[in-house]
Amino acid sequence: MKRFTPLLENDLVKLAPLSLSNYHYLLPIAGQEKLIEYSPSDIGTAEALKKYVEQALEKEKNFSAMPFIIYDKRNGKFAGSTRYMNIDKKNKVLEIGSTWIGREFQGTGLNGQAKLLMLDYAFNEMHFEKIEFRIDERNIRSRKAVEKLGAKLEGILRKNVYLLDGFKRNTCCYGLLKEEWS
Repeated sequence: MKRFTPLLENDLVKLAPLSLSNYHYLLPIAGQEKLIEYSPSDIGTAEALKKYVEQALEKEKNFSAMPFIIYDKRNGKFAGSTRYMNIDKKNKVLEIGSTWIGREFQGTGLNGQAKLLMLDYAFNEMHFEKIEFRIDERNIRSRKAVEKLGAKLEGILRKNVYLLDGFKRNTCCYGLLKEEWS
């Protein structure tokens, strides 16, 4: 199968296509306690992470996702994963999500750099008109990060997603329009 997930990079970060041949670099990160406490995804064991990657690759085959592995060029280490998802070519809308990075990379600006690359590529190369983000209402750090990128809160879906611990979260829906991106 020909991959359509691109390689995106700048001086600080490289986003390469996530695959079954490189996901093992994420095993030490995925096992960190409470890494994805606001996510419904299970990545806490080697088996769960492999299944997570297989599901992402299946969605890529259907052209509904483009999964990436995040590499921190400053530290020379793999840092986590992110993806374009819920790709709607007809309406030129996609979501950036399923993002998780190891604790040592949080607060370093790495995630912001990755998002900038993804936004630029989606708007300028893929010619999408809107990018969306869906974030647990309690995840203030992530909400502030997408607001800093210019995304606007468009609404809150109440109690719409079960998390691994059984908690049903409220999901904040953010959007960024092409004309708002410069």
